[in-house]
Amino acid sequence: HPMKLAISGKGGTRKSTLAAALSLMMASKGWRVVAVDADPDGNLAAALGASPEEAGRIVPISKQKELIEERTGAKVKQYGQMFKLNPQVSDIAEGYGMNLKGVTLLVLGAIEAGGSGCACPESVLIRALVSDLVLRRKDALVMDMEAGIEHLGRATARGVDTLLVMVEPSQRAIDSAHRVARLGAEIGLRDIRFVANKVTSPADEQYIRAELPGQDIVGVIPWSEEIRAAERKGRPVLDQPGKELLGCFENILLKLDMTIKVPPREDTGATGKR
Repeated sequence: HPMKLAISGKGGTRKSTLAAALSLMMASKGWRVVAVDADPDGNLAAALGASPEEAGRIVPISKQKELIEERTGAKVKQYGQMFKLNPQVSDIAEGYGMNLKGVTLLVLGAIEAGGSGCACPESVLIRALVSDLVLRRKDALVMDMEAGIEHLGRATARGVDTLLVMVEPSQRAIDSAHRVARLGAEIGLRDIRFVANKVTSPADEQYIRAELPGQDIVGVIPWSEEIRAAERKGRPVLDQPGKELLGCFENILLKLDMTIKVPPREDTGATGKR
């Protein structure tokens, strides 16, 4: 089955750049790819090449009031109501996604928590949607998450092949990476790996490796003026990448492709047909 990746890391580590690059490369191999922007401050649309106008037209799922109310049977922002805990979500990617260069982008948006552990209709719909994308859909999936893994519960974590944690050579980024890895292990993510980014020298790389002893660092992305220029101009990072940068991204995908040990899915049936 196609790869299911989650990418996390503190703000500024350019996880959207990696999420976009991996999504676009998977799509260019002929896979059907869903890219999910699960970071409320995310800019995955721009990284995938959406124009400012296109990005401005995207209404996050958490703000699709009619959709939420239709699927959950509950009114948004009214507390103490009964609602469906397993809303129908399998058609949302087609109906609410934006196609960018063969990648279907879904933007989840922020959920305004009404008290801790809020089971509001928006969060129920989004959890069901993420679970469906991870566990049931036959498409490749790349989830760009904030510096945490809020959208993944224990059941969903079983279907994520790899959590990639972005880390740059700073103590704050290292601390954040350790925290995310710990959270991931707690909910049962089987495979947690790291990508070093904004590496300007061998000393930067050595620092990151020393702070993550024994961990699998699947890629080292150098500090790149190219990426900075692409971000500033709102161009997709794979528009005109230099050889070195393209090689970095391709190597990460190749390594994941070769090393992810995918367990058989429960729902594939025994016929061997796809």
